[in-house]
Amino acid sequence: MKVNEIMTTEVETCGPETTIQEVASKMMELDVGSIPVTEDGNLRGIITDRDLVIRGIAAQFSLDTPVNRILSSDNVTGTPDMDVEEAANIMAQQQIRRLPIIEDNRVVGIVSLGDVAVDEEDPEDSEVALEEISKPAEPDK
Repeated sequence: MKVNEIMTTEVETCGPETTIQEVASKMMELDVGSIPVTEDGNLRGIITDRDLVIRGIAAQFSLDTPVNRILSSDNVTGTPDMDVEEAANIMAQQQIRRLPIIEDNRVVGIVSLGDVAVDEEDPEDSEVALEEISKPAEPDK
């Protein structure tokens, strides 16, 4: 099965100057844990609920701080024509729960761990991805 068969195609994005408060409100409204950050249609990064808490609030940034100050910019992406198994492997290796799908430098979709889990052709993909993504982190001491 290909990623384009399971990905969410109506992906809300925000710009790099969108504030932490605006993104948090958008996440709450949409009931999502991440929003891709784009500029001129190109992916700049992805802002997650964890980024908001750890890099934003805990680091004492004000709520009117633009998200480009705290976003995850190590862009790990997939393509619409890749196999779901390949997407699951990327998610497992990178320990991420959401994979932006890019075509011609544009965000055309997003695949979540939940999307992979409903891939009935190979239920092992979701088991492998979930097992790797869910490994407990070793605390810094």
